[in-house]
Amino acid sequence: MAMLKREFGWTGIQVPIIGQGTWNIEGPPEAERRAIDTLRAGLDLGMTHVDTAEMYGNGRAEELVAEAIAGRRDEVFLASKVLPSNASYEGTLRACERSLRRLKTTHLDLYMLHWPGSHPIAETMRAMQKLIEQGSIRFAGVSNFDVEELEPAAKLQRLACNQVLYNLSDRGIERRVLPYCSPRRIPVVAYSPFNQSRFPTKSATLREIARRHGKTPRQVVLNFLTRDANVFAIPKTSHPERVQENAGSAGWSLDPEDLAAIDAAFPAPDHDVPLGML
Repeated sequence: MAMLKREFGWTGIQVPIIGQGTWNIEGPPEAERRAIDTLRAGLDLGMTHVDTAEMYGNGRAEELVAEAIAGRRDEVFLASKVLPSNASYEGTLRACERSLRRLKTTHLDLYMLHWPGSHPIAETMRAMQKLIEQGSIRFAGVSNFDVEELEPAAKLQRLACNQVLYNLSDRGIERRVLPYCSPRRIPVVAYSPFNQSRFPTKSATLREIARRHGKTPRQVVLNFLTRDANVFAIPKTSHPERVQENAGSAGWSLDPEDLAAIDAAFPAPDHDVPLGML
């Protein structure tokens, strides 16, 4: 069964609910080969939203993505990011050119500012608009932006994404970021949905819910995090068997009692908190 897609905010594009992240996929040759094979396996499963950044491995991740998607670029919703230190007007244009070269493609589907920086957001967004006009990118977005940063950026450019940290240990975006983005149809993309090495593997709640649905705890978590129609997720893995597991996280629904149990075991904060970030 192909990965379920849904509308990516206002863009009119259908994007897989579960995509593929690429942070830390670079390394020894054997590890890189496994990462490429995993990305390809994900594409075969319909997980065609592939996210990377110039920061990842100083560009090496983009080169590995290029190898993974070679001959299949038309299938992929390809996203990358510019470092804040490069995000002046001219710097953004040059950074995008470098990313396109490493990715061996003529355009990105989504290009984001990786996190708020010292260059004026107006400069960065003006460069994003230029990149859209010249066909280098289809859509512009941001990453790691709280509402205070989102508001001025959204006045300058129609944002196609806010990519943020979101997992069971960090649900702070549910208080302000999601309520801001959802009515404006700005898609929220959850990175590190398994909280890296701190996944609650021994949670009796997750194990019991998984048992009832014939799923795994990780599939339960991804399903929970993407229960809002405006939220997508980009788990990263370099293991083909794990990407198969990730692909089984969409296309089914948790029951109201499941949602309540997860809320009780992993409560969202009851007050506004700073935006989490890795």
